This record gives sequence, structure tokens and C-alpha cells, in this order.
Amino acid sequence: MAARGSGDVGRSGHLAALVLARGGSKGIPLKNIRRLAGRPLIAWVLRAAIDSGAFSSVWVSTDNDEIEKVAQECGAQVHRRSAEVSRDSSSSLETIQEFLQHHPEVDIVGNIQATSPCLHPRDLIQVVDMIRSQGYDSVFSVVRHHLFRWREMKAPGEDTVPENLDPAHRPRRQDWRGELYENGSFYFATRELIVRGLLQGGKMAYYEMKPEHSIDIDIDLDWPIAEQKVPRFGYFGRGAPTVVKLLVCNIDGCLTDGRVYVNRDHELLSYSLRDLDGIRRLLERGVKVVLISERAIGAALISTLNLPCEVEANVTNKREALQRRMSVLGLSWSQTAYMGCGDSDVECLKLAGTCGVPADASTAAKMTDSFPCSLAGGYGAIQEFAEHVISLMESGR
Repeated sequence: MAARGSGDVGRSGHLAALVLARGGSKGIPLKNIRRLAGRPLIAWVLRAAIDSGAFSSVWVSTDNDEIEKVAQECGAQVHRRSAEVSRDSSSSLETIQEFLQHHPEVDIVGNIQATSPCLHPRDLIQVVDMIRSQGYDSVFSVVRHHLFRWREMKAPGEDTVPENLDPAHRPRRQDWRGELYENGSFYFATRELIVRGLLQGGKMAYYEMKPEHSIDIDIDLDWPIAEQKVPRFGYFGRGAPTVVKLLVCNIDGCLTDGRVYVNRDHELLSYSLRDLDGIRRLLERGVKVVLISERAIGAALISTLNLPCEVEANVTNKREALQRRMSVLGLSWSQTAYMGCGDSDVECLKLAGTCGVPADASTAAKMTDSFPCSLAGGYGAIQEFAEHVISLMESGR
């Protein structure tokens, strides 16, 4: 995070979080309540706003009954906007101005975009502090990019020139701070500015968000990217820590890279020692770990692997195998974590309370609401997922 500007004039008054959620989105119909990583899109930013505890009130401005219902279920108040500001041509500024006309108690508005599902409460808390303690009139979100810009060529034969670099001395990324771009995640402004027709003005500052949290969903192509990033970088809420008592992991493609080495007498498997460290860390925290395989792995090979946990081979139905173990241990799906990589793992990935997939998992496995590891199977993916599970257990989702 970085902010420009200084000031010692405090600012009090009613600060409202306002999420604009029109029902007539043309790019993605009812985009604001389409489910992303297990919950409606708008729920991600509403949870961040409410859990921040930084706002006097949290509102959703909408013209749609379904969106209103979801907003109320998330704990937000609802402002039913008029038809005049619900057209395709209506601007955010006009909609916020109408909201202020109906809510004279509001002194400052934090306009938060519903399409920024990786927004975190700590970002909002720091921005509110900039407004409250440092006296800024407006604060908006930016992200840093390392992109070289060139002047547009508008006619054939026209020359171009660089706009932010010297081609003879191209800087390395690590030697260049890059440039700041608005990412549209939020715009905070005082009533006075908004009434004057401005979302940015007066004493201004930016708030720099982390690139991994700077996600915006505008068109359909943005959705699969968000599905991969939100489970990894999104804010899952405060409260009681996640309880994981059992981790079941597919050997083939998670512990290993999916390959089998054979000769006339033996079958060989290889795995990363880093994954054993991850398994041991879970065992130390009281999590039972079981590795399963659909293949009929021999007892001699299982013994040779020298794994610190139980191995069950020749599993023909993974769901039944999990339910059998859960029943013996007296556990529920919510207390079970599952890591899989193939189509046969999809059902268990959808049912488990916490789930993960390696970077090279099948498309069907990746399309579940699973934690997407950056490492491939056999190369540390289990350790990465184990660290994710431990962080959920220690800090809460």
C-alpha cells in the first residue's frame, strides 16, 4: 500500500459504503449475483465492507428484486434506485447523486465496485483512515503496471514514438517502479464533491492495491481468470477458524507427476520431499492424512515409498471411500479437505469443505471452487495446499 499526500485535518461524519448493482447488465446478465467461487459476486465486496467495521452503513443501490434479496442476505441495506438512473446510459455519478438525495445523513460515500471480488477489509480500513485522520476529500484505488506506452499511429506510414521510455536504455522491471493506473475497485468522495459532479477532487490521494487483489470482471473472458484467482487471493470472511480433521489426497497426479516408471520386475514412483514436509506439518496439527489411488499399488511399493501417512490403493469409488472414513472418524464434509487432479476427483472436490488442485489438474477439476496451486503434481503442490489449509485453520476464512 502507498498513499500520496499529507494532512492533519480529521474528518468525521456518516461514511456509507455504496455498491452499485444494476440488474440490466448487458455484458454478463445479472453479473452481480452470478456465483463466483461458491458465492454471489456482490457478496465478496459486501463481506469485505461489513467485516472492515469502518463504515457507518453499507448499502446496495439496485433496481432488481433478485439483487435486493442477495444484498439483504449479505447484511447490506438496499436503496431502490429509480428508472432514470438504471438505464444503460446512466453514469455511476448520477446514481450516487440520487442515493445522496434520499440519504441526507450521509457525509462521505465509499463507492465500491461489485466486480472487484478480491477486495480485503484491511484495504478499506486504511482508506477510511486516510479520509478520517488525514483529511482527504477523495481517495481512489490504483494498481502498479510495468507497461511501456507508445503513441498511436493514426494513418498509414505515420511514425510512432515512445511515451514513457528510452528505447536505447530499456529498464529492467526490477529497476523501474512502473506507473500507477486506476483499477476501478473503489472511489471515496465527500458529499460536497459528489453534489458538484465530481468523484475525484479537492485534496486527493490514491491507494495502491496489490496486483493479486486488483481483479475486475467486465466481460465473460474475465470470469475464468477470476475463478482461478479468487480462491487464492479473495477474502473469505472472519470468524471461527476453518476446522480440518482429515485430508485425503490423490497419489496419482498430486503426490506424483502422474507418471509410472516400470521395468521387468518393479514399478517405481517419484515424489517431492517438499510434499512430505507439508504432510508432516498437517500431522503435527492433528490432521489425519490419507493418500489414495485408483491403481492397485502393491504393498511392497507402498512400503518403499516410506510415507508418513496411511495409503489406500485400488480405490474404485473415491466418494464412497471418503464417506466410509468420515463415518469411522465421526467427521463431516466440512471438516474434510480433499486434493485431486482428475475428472474422477471432481465429485469429492465439490463436496469437501476445503479443496485444492495442482497447477496441471484437468479442466474439470480446475473448474471446481478449489484452491489453485501454482505448482504441479509431484513438484510441491501438496506442500502448497497444506500451507493453505494451515493458514485457514490458524486465521479463519
